[in-house]
Amino acid sequence: MNATCSLRQAAFAAPAAAGRPQQRCRVVVCRAEQQEAGLRRKAAAAAAAALLAASPLSLAGSALAGEFDLLAEGTPSSYVLDDAGVLNKTTRKSVNDDLKALEEATGYKLEVATVRRLEFENDTFAFGDKLIKKWYPGAQKDKAGILLVVSAGKDGALTGGDAFMSAVGDDLIDSIVGENIPILTGEEKYNETVTSSVKRVVAKLTGKEDPGPPFRAEAERKRTYKTKAETEAKKPVTSTIVLTLLFISVVVPMLQYWGYTSEDK
Repeated sequence: MNATCSLRQAAFAAPAAAGRPQQRCRVVVCRAEQQEAGLRRKAAAAAAAALLAASPLSLAGSALAGEFDLLAEGTPSSYVLDDAGVLNKTTRKSVNDDLKALEEATGYKLEVATVRRLEFENDTFAFGDKLIKKWYPGAQKDKAGILLVVSAGKDGALTGGDAFMSAVGDDLIDSIVGENIPILTGEEKYNETVTSSVKRVVAKLTGKEDPGPPFRAEAERKRTYKTKAETEAKKPVTSTIVLTLLFISVVVPMLQYWGYTSEDK
């Protein structure tokens, strides 16, 4: 027997010989078996941890992180917070530069924030107002605004303080929220969603011409039926063909019959 095995007292007694008291037997338990059992327990624990990590509750927690992360932010040090991870480096830099120049020239500050989804606050405008109030308390809020894009919902908001909202105007706000954001996010063009919206706001606040909303590409519909005019135009041709075929089917057999009977005579 292997020397590495350890001895453990058994909880039962072996049958006693005649006239002798029962003696407790000892059971040999190999250390290798103990190690194997330990490995099985560790594997089971690892599997349970993996299942827990993949559970809906865990997945929901990771999805909620973006919403809470934005609310937990102090006053942002940059003009772009891409929590949804949908903007490339070029877009982040160009938008950041444009908004920095806007604030230096006009005093209006616009923040751009992207988030995957909103779980507790389904109203994007209400969530945007919360962010502005959190980031810019007091008088700072007056000339501050936020462009919010929710990637999963394909929607967003443009909101801010009183001075900011008045300067941008309801018409432009409605156009960005009703055209720029839904059209471009619907095509998964998140970079263009942000850049086109920012350009319109910057143009408005700096007194330049609004470049306008994006063009919604409508799918071309091909007609699979004939119009009444087309049907009427083809009627004479169809009638001629039918009459010709009818003439052939009647006259030709008669001529053939006449030919056969003439030969017999």
